Amino acid sequence: LICRGLASSAGRPGEDSWLKSLFVRKVDPRKDAHSNLLAKRETSSLYKLQIHNVKPECLEAYNKLCQEVLPKIHEEKHYPCALVGTWNTWYGEQDQAVHLWRYEGGYPALNEVMSKLRQNKEFTEFRKERGNMLLSRKNQLLLEFSFWNEPVPREGPNIYELRSYQLRPGTMIEWGNYWARAIRFRQDSNEAVGGFFSQIGQLYMVHHLWAYKDLQTREDIRNAAWHKPGWDELVYYTVPLIQEMESRIMIPLKISPLQ
Repeated sequence: LICRGLASSAGRPGEDSWLKSLFVRKVDPRKDAHSNLLAKRETSSLYKLQIHNVKPECLEAYNKLCQEVLPKIHEEKHYPCALVGTWNTWYGEQDQAVHLWRYEGGYPALNEVMSKLRQNKEFTEFRKERGNMLLSRKNQLLLEFSFWNEPVPREGPNIYELRSYQLRPGTMIEWGNYWARAIRFRQDSNEAVGGFFSQIGQLYMVHHLWAYKDLQTREDIRNAAWHKPGWDELVYYTVPLIQEMESRIMIPLKISPLQ
């Protein structure tokens, strides 16, 4: 009877629309972009995450070059940007450099910095020399979650973990809602540095940045979270939102404000 009903409905617009509604998933309309719902409203900072895969034989020279040039941009008030942190990957993909920049004032600040750097002969030479040392590079423009700590300079020594999550498209709001509650379980040891989500580059990407004294401390803090009522439930609900994830353990360079 169902088959006969489906066949007989062909050619009747009203019934055809009703039939389609059985198979089309309804999506609740959003009144605002997820970037406006999840990002900090009191600030307009934009972040850039740079990941450089360096030729193994060039890593030492690459680090030396960055330590000579990057602080000049960070400290020069002429540029509305700041170096949040710069690291080498210790565990994870090897011979890799990670840089995180903040642009005070959002996209206009980014455009201003890029325009000024194009006129900076020293930076032009730096980019040319740096390019000869790289195998590949990529970047993302990020906003910070409203419920995470503001990434501020800290004393070391610390190791840093960058946990990167590729979410299923359409799940960013859901992820934010769960982590707005989950972050309270991870504040006791001041390990939470910053949380970000991508706007340009690879989309539906989330990055959580953590600081630990060493790998054993990391293990102890992460294990302790499982003994807090509610943490296991939040993990249970966030795992299905993830398509892929990656963990990098990173060591800061001497010039990094995050030590």
